[in-house]
Amino acid sequence: MTTCRRSRSLGGLIKIRGDRCWRELTCMDYHYETQPVPNPVAYFMHRSPWWFHRFETLFNHFIELLVPFFLFLGRRMCLVHGVLQILFQVLLIVSGNLSFLNWLTMVPSIACFDDASLAFLFSARPGGAKERLARMQGRRAAGERLPPTLGCYIRRVVNISFGLLIAYLSVPVVLNLLNSRQVMNTSFNPLRIVNTYGAFGSITKERTEVIIQGTSSEDPKDPAAVWEEYDFKCKPGDVRRRPCFISPYHYRLDWLMWFAAFQTYEQNEWIIHLAGKLLAQEESALSLLATNPFAGRAAPRWIRAEHFKYKFSRPGGRHAAEGKWWIRKRIGPYLPPVSLEGLRKFYEDRHWAHPARP
Repeated sequence: MTTCRRSRSLGGLIKIRGDRCWRELTCMDYHYETQPVPNPVAYFMHRSPWWFHRFETLFNHFIELLVPFFLFLGRRMCLVHGVLQILFQVLLIVSGNLSFLNWLTMVPSIACFDDASLAFLFSARPGGAKERLARMQGRRAAGERLPPTLGCYIRRVVNISFGLLIAYLSVPVVLNLLNSRQVMNTSFNPLRIVNTYGAFGSITKERTEVIIQGTSSEDPKDPAAVWEEYDFKCKPGDVRRRPCFISPYHYRLDWLMWFAAFQTYEQNEWIIHLAGKLLAQEESALSLLATNPFAGRAAPRWIRAEHFKYKFSRPGGRHAAEGKWWIRKRIGPYLPPVSLEGLRKFYEDRHWAHPARP
């Protein structure tokens, strides 16, 4: 629970110190539109009144900066901590945030609930777990102390040892917290037990997407070349496709494409690898996508990637009336056109198997 409290507190502090919008309470103005894989709830939540977005940001600060300290205020406040943390994660899941991480974050919060608070989960039959628990609690309330067993002593030694280890490993983490150039999402030891955490220390103000396209044209520079788009399973692409629900699962390739849009293809060479597999119509790669525009046809001669800026259409507006969930505007090229033969040396230099054209 201490690790959970520390990570939440550090995450909140990194937000306050990392992005001006967290201090001005405006980050939720952008969050729903720019998070990894928005869902239909996020589409409508994005248009919430400004005061509601301010309240959401304040609630985030309350959960991450104050609620973790409830752990030290006795049993009842510890239970409140657990309930609020789980509720917070549920709200994030519903809004389409990093849902698989939110489900995992709920797990440490279960430790906030003691046997008495979870008694309703136990069997009520005579001699069952609930009855045995009630007897144990009754004896404890009467001041009866059960004789410690060997296992109890072993647990105490292990707990104290781990406590001292965590305290020792936390020294550089605390020093980083006090540093004016605080670093987030970093490990300070090879064991990776105690780290700094800071999800959404800064909020992306605009959403950009990498759209992969293919053409059968012999000349990729021909203005008459028809470029057809590959759609991913969940990430924004076709502006008329409804945002999807994926919780608690997530598509790893969609996730990587979200990060790739912040960088260049040189920083994400796996995109070139993917382009080669699409040129070869490899089923393993195509299975990760929602659509293959060349299904049942000859493989594309060229693959390229274009960079677009996406924003939600306005519910009830003109674009929404046309069936568009998104509005997009081309920024420019992302990956220049590549052919299977042109990638041969690139593959060889990296000792990758060169895909065979079908």
